[in-house]
Amino acid sequence: MYPRRVPSLFIVLIAVALCLAACGGKTAEEAGAPGTSGPGAPSGPRVDPATAGVIAGRATFQGTPPKNAAINMNSDQLCATAAKGTPTEETVLVGPDGGLQNVFVYIKAGLGTYVFDAPAQPGKLAQQGCRYVPHVFGLRVGQPLQIVNDDPTLHNVHIAAKINQERNIGQPLQGQSNTVTFKAPEVMVTFRCDVHNWMNAYAGVVAHPYFAVTGSDGRFQLSDVPPGTYVVEAWQEKYGAQSSDVTIGPKETREVTFTFKS
Repeated sequence: MYPRRVPSLFIVLIAVALCLAACGGKTAEEAGAPGTSGPGAPSGPRVDPATAGVIAGRATFQGTPPKNAAINMNSDQLCATAAKGTPTEETVLVGPDGGLQNVFVYIKAGLGTYVFDAPAQPGKLAQQGCRYVPHVFGLRVGQPLQIVNDDPTLHNVHIAAKINQERNIGQPLQGQSNTVTFKAPEVMVTFRCDVHNWMNAYAGVVAHPYFAVTGSDGRFQLSDVPPGTYVVEAWQEKYGAQSSDVTIGPKETREVTFTFKS
C-alpha cells in the first residue's frame, strides 16, 4: 500500500507549490491591495459621476497686504548665488485684483463613508534655489511623497508633523530623493530645513481627493463632488482657517468665497 501513496502525495505537493508560486508572484495591485480598484479595494459607496457637481470659488484679501520679509541667504554662499534679486518670504501673496495665493482649500466634513481609489501618481516636493517648491500643497493619506534635493548643497527635511510621524531627513547630495507617506489626515504638516532657517513649506494631508491650493488669482475648484452638505475649510499660513457650509445638488456648481483680512 505504501508505494501507492507516494504518487498521490507527490501530486498534492506539486499543487501546493503551484498555488504558492501563483499567489506569491502577484503585485500588490494584482492581489487587490487596499486603496486600489482591485478585489481588495476598500468597500463602501462610490461617487456617481453622473450626479457629481463642482464646488468652486476664490480666496481674497481685504485691506493692505503686509510686506513679506526679506531673506538673507548669506549663511550659504551657494544659496546666495542662486537667489535672484532680494528674495522674500512667501507668507502672504496677493494678486493685483486681491486674489490670495497659497490658500489650502478642502472638504473638512460631510463625505460620510464614501471611499476613493488610491492616487495614481506620487506627490513631489523639491528643494530649488534653497526654497521648497511648492510652498503649499496637498496630499492624500498613503500617497507617496518624493522629496528631492535639486541644489548642490546640504539640506535637511524636518517634517514637523503632530498627528503623523515626525521625521528629520538629511539630504547632502544634489539629486538625492527620499520618499515618505502619511498614515492619517493632518491639516497642516510643516516642512522646514534646520540648515537654512528661511525654508518652509506646508502640506495638507487628507483622505479624499477634494482639495486644492489657490493660484495667483486666488481661485480654486473641487470637481466631482457628490450631492450633499459639506464643511469647506480654507487655510492660510498667517491668518489661520475659516470655513463655510456648502450644499450642492446633483450636477450643480456652487461658488464660495473666503475673505482674509489684515
